Amino acid sequence: MAAEDDKSRLDDAARAGWLYFIAGHTQDEIAKMLQVSRASAQRLVSLCLAERLITFRLEHPIAACMELAARLKQRFDLVHCEVVPADPAAPQAVAGIAERCANLLDSTLRSETPVIVALGTGRAVRAAVERVTPIERPNHQIVSLVGNISADGSASFYDTVGRLADRTGARHYPMPLPFLMSSEDERNRMVRIEPIAKVKAVAARADLRLVGIGQMDQKAQVHVDGFVTRDELFEMMRLGAIGEITGWAYDAKGRLLKAGTNKRLTSIPPEVPAKTTTIGAALGAAKVAAIAAALSGGLINGLITDEATARAILER
Repeated sequence: MAAEDDKSRLDDAARAGWLYFIAGHTQDEIAKMLQVSRASAQRLVSLCLAERLITFRLEHPIAACMELAARLKQRFDLVHCEVVPADPAAPQAVAGIAERCANLLDSTLRSETPVIVALGTGRAVRAAVERVTPIERPNHQIVSLVGNISADGSASFYDTVGRLADRTGARHYPMPLPFLMSSEDERNRMVRIEPIAKVKAVAARADLRLVGIGQMDQKAQVHVDGFVTRDELFEMMRLGAIGEITGWAYDAKGRLLKAGTNKRLTSIPPEVPAKTTTIGAALGAAKVAAIAAALSGGLINGLITDEATARAILER
């Protein structure tokens, strides 16, 4: 009988805790709902905390950020959107969005059910992976969306797949190809070889894609990091390229270009429109046009960015 009374009291504590912390009711309101005194309602809320029936992680984005995220989500029909406060002292710093991306990866990787996470490259994605909480998940799979070898044969510093595998014990599938091949025919031959075809098959089953978004201007990351030459970059800009995701260049309407480096690119192309949960992680004034185009074209269906970037996208 005592055990039943304890269970009933914990049930009441859980209800009171939910009503107070989640639904936002006052203790007076909870007392009326549960038909107990205000003092009893207060004790039930305290019991909920004492018994750890409800736990907290610091999740307090500024109200303006929440409003911006809601507007972006509605305008572009997104499955996921987070906006973090901007840092006026370091407007290009990726720490804020990296933390939210890491939180997304954490929640995905905590699943006991096997999941497949597909990753692009870039500073934000790399920073996010470094913040992922180590956890043993050998049944998960991590797969690269991008060929990570530059023209001089060196590997990208911003490769993320191996690092995330180290932190999770998951099987991982790098894309062991040059970012660009010398011709379209060579690209077509290489992506059909069996090991690469297997990587592509794993990526096609991904539960989550996390990608960076790059602008296509003289400071484009694909050029700065040595994956395309100055002439190749300028050719894509002349063709109307405004942004790139995993190296795939697209125009101001979010349409993938059918010329230039896209014909020699080994990266796995984006879904158009995105069906898999595909989160773009990017910020900064230089990337606003590229992010907006990716959203408009359906190349991504989720976004993690900062407040200044979100406002600029919505004002376009």
